[in-house]
Amino acid sequence: MVESKPVQLAPSILTADFGHLAEQIAAAEAGGADLIHLDVMDGRFVPNITFGTLIVHTVRRLTRLPLDVHLMIAEPERYIAEFAEAGSDTITVHAEATLHLHRAVQQITGLGRRAGIALNPATPNEAVREVLPFVDQVLIMTVNPGFGSQRFIETMTAKIRRMRRMMDELCPLADLQVDGGIYVGNIVDVIYAGANVIVVGSAVFNKTDTPTANLTQLRKAVDEAR
Repeated sequence: MVESKPVQLAPSILTADFGHLAEQIAAAEAGGADLIHLDVMDGRFVPNITFGTLIVHTVRRLTRLPLDVHLMIAEPERYIAEFAEAGSDTITVHAEATLHLHRAVQQITGLGRRAGIALNPATPNEAVREVLPFVDQVLIMTVNPGFGSQRFIETMTAKIRRMRRMMDELCPLADLQVDGGIYVGNIVDVIYAGANVIVVGSAVFNKTDTPTANLTQLRKAVDEAR
C-alpha cells in the first residue's frame, strides 16, 4: 500500500441503536473510531428520512471526536448554518442537490467548517472538477444513497481511483471519503484505490458483535495491508 494520508474510520450512526446512542458512540470510540459520521436525509433528495440538527447537537455533547455531517438533502444551502451551529466539523453537500455548488462550499468554509462535496454513483467525477480546489473532502457514494446495509457497487472502485488522480492534481491535501457497503472483505480494496476516510455503518453497528470489536477488526484489516 502506498503511504499517504492515514486511514480514518468513520462509523455512521445510521444503523446504530438510537435507544442507546451514548453507549453505541462510546463503544465506537473504544474501537478506535476517528470521527463520527451522521447521515441526514430529507425524504426528497433521497427516499428516506433520518434526523436533523437536534441529533447532531446531541451527538456533539456525547463525543469529542470530529462530527462528519453528510447532508443528503435538497437545497442544502438553506440549512448549512444550522448544522454548523449544531456542532458539525465537516459538512458535505451533494453536487446533485444544489444549483450553486461553489456557493454552498463557500458558505460552509465561511462558517469555519470543513467543506465536503458528494457524488452519487451515476454522477461522473468531472461534474465537480471546477470546485475541487476549494474543498476539504470529496465523498464517493459506493451505493445509491438513502438506506443503510446496501451492497457495494463494484464499479465504484475504478471511480475512486479516477477521483484520486483528479484530486492529486487539483486538491492533493483534501480527503477522499467513501461511503456504502464497506466491510472487512473490501475495505482494503477501496484504500488501495485511493480513499483515506472510510465510512462504515452496518459493518460496525450490527447484532453480530459489538461496535468496539467490529471496528477493531476493520482496523486490523487496514493495518495488515500496509
